Amino acid sequence: MFAEVALPIRSFQTFTYSIPNKYASDIAIGTRVSVPFRNKTIQGIVVNIKKTNSYLGPLKKIIEPVDKVQVITPPLWELIKWVSKYYMTPIGKVANSVVPRSLSSNYKPQLEKYVKAKKKVNLEKVIKLKKIAPKQYLVYKTVIEKNIIYKISNLKNIVSNPLQICISLKDKGFIKLITKPKIPDLDQSIFEPVFKNIVFNKDQTLVIEKIVLSLKKHNYKSFLLHGVTGSGKTEIYIEAVRNCLRQKRNAIILLPEISLTPQIAGRFRAVFGDIVAIWHSKLKAPQRSWTWGKICIGDFKIVIGARSAIFSPLKNIGLIIVDEEQESSFYQDAKEPRYHARDVSLVRGSFEKSCVVVASATPSLESYYNFQQKKIEYLRLSKRYGGAKYPKVHIVDMLSNQEETGKFDQVISGLLQDKIEEKLNKKEQIILIQNRRGFSPIVKCNDCGTPVMCNQCKIALTYHKNKNKLVCHFCSFFVINDMLVCQECSNPKLTYSGTGTQKVEQLIQETFPKSKICRLDMDTSKSNSGITSILKSFSKQEFDILIGTQMVAKGLDFPNATLVGIINADLGLYLPDFRATEKVFQLIYQASGRSGRSTKKGEVVIQTYSPNSSVIQNAQNLNIAKFYEMELLEREELNYPPYSWLAKVEFVGQNRERLSSLIRKFKHNLKGAYTGLDILGPAPCFLEKLKNNYRFQLVFKSGKSFDPNGIYLHKFINKNFKNYNNQKLLGQNKINIYFDPISLI
Repeated sequence: MFAEVALPIRSFQTFTYSIPNKYASDIAIGTRVSVPFRNKTIQGIVVNIKKTNSYLGPLKKIIEPVDKVQVITPPLWELIKWVSKYYMTPIGKVANSVVPRSLSSNYKPQLEKYVKAKKKVNLEKVIKLKKIAPKQYLVYKTVIEKNIIYKISNLKNIVSNPLQICISLKDKGFIKLITKPKIPDLDQSIFEPVFKNIVFNKDQTLVIEKIVLSLKKHNYKSFLLHGVTGSGKTEIYIEAVRNCLRQKRNAIILLPEISLTPQIAGRFRAVFGDIVAIWHSKLKAPQRSWTWGKICIGDFKIVIGARSAIFSPLKNIGLIIVDEEQESSFYQDAKEPRYHARDVSLVRGSFEKSCVVVASATPSLESYYNFQQKKIEYLRLSKRYGGAKYPKVHIVDMLSNQEETGKFDQVISGLLQDKIEEKLNKKEQIILIQNRRGFSPIVKCNDCGTPVMCNQCKIALTYHKNKNKLVCHFCSFFVINDMLVCQECSNPKLTYSGTGTQKVEQLIQETFPKSKICRLDMDTSKSNSGITSILKSFSKQEFDILIGTQMVAKGLDFPNATLVGIINADLGLYLPDFRATEKVFQLIYQASGRSGRSTKKGEVVIQTYSPNSSVIQNAQNLNIAKFYEMELLEREELNYPPYSWLAKVEFVGQNRERLSSLIRKFKHNLKGAYTGLDILGPAPCFLEKLKNNYRFQLVFKSGKSFDPNGIYLHKFINKNFKNYNNQKLLGQNKINIYFDPISLI
């Protein structure tokens, strides 16, 4: 028997290996196998089994299958093939992303040593031990007083060498030594379980009934759940999952931000207990391996996590929920496969014959358009749960405000300052959002005005005051502030301008010195435990003010938070991207929804330099229907999604002139008719240089009136670009292909 194996390389080529007789019954299509390749052992995936082989030369043998249990189910295998085909990525690279090399169903956790005191010990022996070995006696006394199986490592605060002492105590007959597997502590990454008695209102009941009816039919069905902020979507998720489990089927819940995971996971653990798994990139390696292995054998029935959770080896899936489906973080664009988790969820749902719910208070225009085209069933929650009122929204014209006060570097307006003081006096909490981290995003020369740029990226460095460094947020290059001079004229005098979260924190602390402040951004949330700790503390009202980036703008529920301040609502509004206005509207709308989620009156202060912008106005009035109507008209006129299929082909290389020449040659040599196809470029990307590489792009738009399923665009890209990464024409350059990109920046 022979197997065609796809390997995690850039080539679409597969390789033939012979199957050893002892593994003939263990290897099937979709099995992970270890194989020899170019003098090393790597993991691949079997894509075909053959009885005969046309190749006459000697064949290498498969070394062994990787997993002892079925990891890739038939629906998951179909998904892998679909992702490979749709996103034009070698199937070996897709498989390696779905089931990474570092994960194995055979994972065995580390062992930990425990100690337990023996019940019957001669009193004279104990008295003697106290006299001749006081340290051993102290350990024994501690263990017997605890009267439980005690972890030996916890004895380090008593003695420096607890293991040696415990071995001695065992030899003397005082204690027993016990070895147990080390189970990762999942509770450190979630909120304490919160139990709520929920009485569903009429709208919620109707939504649940429709989802439950779909679950009972065991057929694929997709829903768009459009629920205003605070409408109780999480409770609907819980009820839907409860009904799914009653049918002996499992569920996946996708979240866009790791910051959302602790709170929602806490709610699910309160209801469903230990069958809830948490999955995201900030889990430590032992946690990931242990969790993944438990999912494989079926110990976990519910998986909650970020985008990669859609590939979890969960079997018999009845329900998939994509929360905050509009979020760009669901798009994986850093490495292959470049996929959108929301779209992959819908496809996996179709293969699993499950119910898929994509949900948001601000649905993406694509999902909203699909509802209009009757491609997805629309479910609406138009009221906040429990009678909570919408917050009152104030707009501050920062330009007029600064002219009136004469403070042209003002960050916190007078109105926002007054509102913060008012809420602090009432012992209520405040959330301040500035979607830019660091202290000052721009540092420039006093004399010539030249900004301090990254040596590896064509982008300004951001000043981080707490570390006294200027840092690039793309490649992590940094320079020490004290050693810095102008790169153009060597002037040591520099100006720090712009505002990041660190600067907001400092200003608020100076203005309200008695207030307790915490900050949540990429700098304070290096680990999952860091994120959880900050959010838990704010939830327990240990802090008065939470300052953060967009991480705190969505999905979180803090009943005592009655004021949200958006420091600079204009950020991103004028970026050269067709989704810029949509993202700004969603951010403001979602951020506003963090306020007044209980019976307490909520308020929102939006600081802007564009108060007359239709985006800002519609966000102030929470008028989502009007904004969508305007935005869809503009998208239709310009033939952008959702009225077209979009693909971006990015050329990357270190020599700008050669790269520019190469992409022009590619455009000139494009094969096939251009009917119904708009081609934009070639042109430099908005961020032209990143990590020492220049970037140029071609953008292809295929109108849905001409190409309803995107087939023509896929064939065109496949014909012209699929195999070029292996051809000598490229040299040191490479091509990245993005289907349905969420941004053109």
